[in-house]
Amino acid sequence: MEIKVASIFVDDQDQALKFYTEILGFQKKADVPAGDYRWIAVVSPENPEGTQLLLEPNNHRVAQAYQEGLKEEGIPCTMFDVDDVQAEYQRLKEQGVGFTMAPMDYENGVKFAIFDDTCGNLIQIIERKAIENVR
Repeated sequence: MEIKVASIFVDDQDQALKFYTEILGFQKKADVPAGDYRWIAVVSPENPEGTQLLLEPNNHRVAQAYQEGLKEEGIPCTMFDVDDVQAEYQRLKEQGVGFTMAPMDYENGVKFAIFDDTCGNLIQIIERKAIENVR
């Protein structure tokens, strides 16, 4: 079994595609009509055949409640690995990205920060070098 697609709810697919490609630097993998919406998936440029992130339209009341509840509680809906949290934080801040948590150190050398994706979600970036070396 392999994870090929993971999805997050977004309140505006066009805005999400723009943010995830132009600001975060992901590549568009798919943009296919799907009824009233689109199947939009992005991938990491470092692994274009890897896991796809589906930018799922947030058009159902349960999905909306889930998304709003996470954001109200300050809980990220997902996390992205980065090599250097501080450098990524600076890069994104320079592009106008709003952070709800500046970079902070956690135990075992883990560093993370949390930002708003402008589409209804909080996203955590994490530097996990120390964890990767413990395996």
